[in-house]
Amino acid sequence: MGHPAVTTQRFSPSYNGIMSKREFQTEVSQLLQLIVHSLYSHPEIFLRELISNASDALDKLRHLTLTDAAYKALPFNPRIDLELDEQNHTLTIADTGIGMNEEDLISHLGTIARSGTKNFLAQLSGDAKKDSNLIGQFGVGFYSAFMVADRIEVVSRKVGEDKAWRWISDGKTGFDIEPAERDVAGTTILLHFNEEGKQYANSWRLQQVVKKYSNHIAFPIFLTYDKSEWNEAEKKSDKVRTTEQVNAASALWRRPKSELTDDDYKELYKSISGDSQDPLFWFHTRAEGNLDYTTLFYIPAKAPLDLYQPEYKVGVKLYVKRVFIMDDARELLPQYLRFVRGIIDSEDLPLNVSREILQQNRVLASIRTASVKKILAELKSIAANQREKYLEFIAQYNRLLKEGVYSDFANREILLDLIRFKSTKVEGLTSLADVKTRMNAGQKSIYYITGGPESLLRTSPLLEIYKKKDIEVLILDDEVDEIVFSGVDKYDDIDLKAINKASTSDDLKDDTTPEADTAESLKPLLDHLKAALGDRVKDVRPSVRLADSPSCIVFDEEEPSLQMQQMLRAMGQKDIPAPKPTLEINPDHEIVKKLLARSNGALTPDDALTQDAAWMLFDQALLLEGVPLQDPAAFVQRLNRVLTHSI
Repeated sequence: MGHPAVTTQRFSPSYNGIMSKREFQTEVSQLLQLIVHSLYSHPEIFLRELISNASDALDKLRHLTLTDAAYKALPFNPRIDLELDEQNHTLTIADTGIGMNEEDLISHLGTIARSGTKNFLAQLSGDAKKDSNLIGQFGVGFYSAFMVADRIEVVSRKVGEDKAWRWISDGKTGFDIEPAERDVAGTTILLHFNEEGKQYANSWRLQQVVKKYSNHIAFPIFLTYDKSEWNEAEKKSDKVRTTEQVNAASALWRRPKSELTDDDYKELYKSISGDSQDPLFWFHTRAEGNLDYTTLFYIPAKAPLDLYQPEYKVGVKLYVKRVFIMDDARELLPQYLRFVRGIIDSEDLPLNVSREILQQNRVLASIRTASVKKILAELKSIAANQREKYLEFIAQYNRLLKEGVYSDFANREILLDLIRFKSTKVEGLTSLADVKTRMNAGQKSIYYITGGPESLLRTSPLLEIYKKKDIEVLILDDEVDEIVFSGVDKYDDIDLKAINKASTSDDLKDDTTPEADTAESLKPLLDHLKAALGDRVKDVRPSVRLADSPSCIVFDEEEPSLQMQQMLRAMGQKDIPAPKPTLEINPDHEIVKKLLARSNGALTPDDALTQDAAWMLFDQALLLEGVPLQDPAAFVQRLNRVLTHSI
């Protein structure tokens, strides 16, 4: 006989009520088709998802029984039951959790409320391994059951209510809802396996899948099946209906690290994250003293796909005394660490803590501060001791660490150590610490360039003098770099400077810099060029940063570059003032020398040659910065005049 908890939850005939026929929300219909056809080679995740949903329902009910007076008297016997009928190719998954009423069934199983669903649909690729990871990330796991079943029946009774409801669907056009009966609160799901799913009408296969994905679910999982046992008297094997627990059901994170294997950690990660890949790293900490808490943090091998969506899925679950509290609290870690998955389990928080209380709670604030320092310290250790492994991390999360530099002033120094940069001196990526060791004797600052893609920055005329002097420059080609590093003026005791800012030229002056009389001799030409360009520029001046190019543009320290101005406007900030760049010209360039030779004679501000020369020097500097010209037609006309004059 099966266990009583199973037999009392079987489907019973429906009431003579009216069956309600409903259509799926449009996105659900699309989703079902894509899941069924995209994940056909990775179907076992259906069990992971259904068990995870059952565990969530048990977590929610346990929390109510501990914190809400209206529910404290309820009996709570948490368990998840799998019942296999091999002959009829069906599997039942039942729980004693919080349950659903008619409205919940329609909302949860006929609609997809999360804003990430459209992104989920767009991300499905047909790569089974990749797509199976998306299932857990976007919270649409129930629908994965249609990979293995051509008919699903759900009977659920919400805690505190007397009525139960049955939801039935073939996963194609819609679903039916009708009244039903269930002895206790909870949910029972009956899968009628299709041809693809019949491989799971096998007790050994089911046990393997449970151990792979759900071994450390905090509640016991029981499997009822027909077990073969040897009958010695009759010398044959008999089928005996048996119920066995098939998971460890332990709060693994509370056990000593010495008792745990890598496989233990990996199994727990997969069960709480919905990811089928192993994590890159994990950090397990037990703190005792003024505060008593345990943390287990994981770094996914691949960045979750919703990281840059406003409604990204929080990856850290909060427990109090091993009781699940919530998994959607953004207060647990700072936003730039939103890629971290794992668990915080506190002995000091109240069980009835709410999201509002969390925002002001000193205990959580202390745990959060310590957790951030722990994660960053562990990453720094990995960077020092496992360089290749750390580069795998950086490939996924470098940009998020930059967000931390911008937002987390308290940890800025260690974050600057963790970030990696492209450089003019080395292949691949480098750290600021390594750049510091390569500084030339007498070099005053660490330099970087921002304002466009890598290919554009590496060919910028602003780099010319640094190459000539063999000074390393960092290539900051990420869109956020200019915003982030404009607020960082030092690394350790060394100044950080952008070479596309006007003030940086002071660092480049040496014995070869033109004397004041040379600069004075350029004044007539500079005045003519500035007059020709009018209010398009703040100033025109000789440059000490150019070696081969005739001109470049730079901005004052506090002003955004032209690329930053474009990005801000694209983000909706239409009314930002347009800073004027300074045009710098190279006194040693042949074009400038010829213009200078004419400046005391025929060259005047109104002269056509002056006008064309000024605008050509300015426009080519803009083009080298990757900035579209305001008037391409005028540029072409000037170019044609210059060509005509030169031929």
